[in-house]
Amino acid sequence: MQGCDGSVLLDASSDNPHPEKKAPVNIGLAAFELLEEIKAAVEKRCPGVVSCSDILIYAARDAASALSNGHVHFDVPAGRLDGFVSKAEEAQAELPDSTHDVQQLIDNFARKNFTVEELVILTGAHSIGQGHCSSFRGRLSEPSSQITPAYRDLLNYKCSQGSDPPVDNNVRDEDYGVVARFTPGFTSRVRKIPDFLDNSFYHNNLAKIVTFHSDWTLLTHKEAFGHVVEYRDNGTLWDEDFSDSLLKLSKLPMPAGSKGEIRKKCSVVNHRLY
Repeated sequence: MQGCDGSVLLDASSDNPHPEKKAPVNIGLAAFELLEEIKAAVEKRCPGVVSCSDILIYAARDAASALSNGHVHFDVPAGRLDGFVSKAEEAQAELPDSTHDVQQLIDNFARKNFTVEELVILTGAHSIGQGHCSSFRGRLSEPSSQITPAYRDLLNYKCSQGSDPPVDNNVRDEDYGVVARFTPGFTSRVRKIPDFLDNSFYHNNLAKIVTFHSDWTLLTHKEAFGHVVEYRDNGTLWDEDFSDSLLKLSKLPMPAGSKGEIRKKCSVVNHRLY
């Protein structure tokens, strides 16, 4: 929350029992162990040179490129430092929430100097990934004007399979049998290889088959709605604009006067290693 400073990577400690990763809004974050493995390998080759913040950005860039079959690509400058501050309450207060209405999202993004268009662009990342049922429980009782009833039935079924199971954000990534049972009209969208980063989010949103309330609510704002239609109709444009928006996101600065370090281990600040 202090810029791109790797604060979300820090584990709980005796002097900070509630870091960012403990915030409910961050329930879906994963792969922290993979980043530690990458950091350990980098430290062996060039110790004390590459920060965890840079590694996180590089990993996000490479993942976006791989998941989009190379359509999303951009160069990332290095030189970030790892921060010392990581508070769950700040993350919960500042990060966009899946229950937010469109004006809350717009205000949230504006605080970081992002436009309505960039909000819509970055939300397109919901063409991949998963969300826990606790993140969209209220969506299960929304009217048919906001969610296709058959898709709501699919979500209800998926959420009945455990206490708080993760559900694919994109209907095309669901099991074919489940899609055929609840939303047979969308079986042609099911992919053998899931998690392809593209503009399908905008197709799904206009068809009212998106998981989060915060996704659907983009349709209630004139400018945001226009951009949803724009990116539905032009996937190549979205690839380009998403690349630019990710690059801008990667450059969010630490607060003026903040100090940083290059952590030896991404989950803990250096002074706790001694």
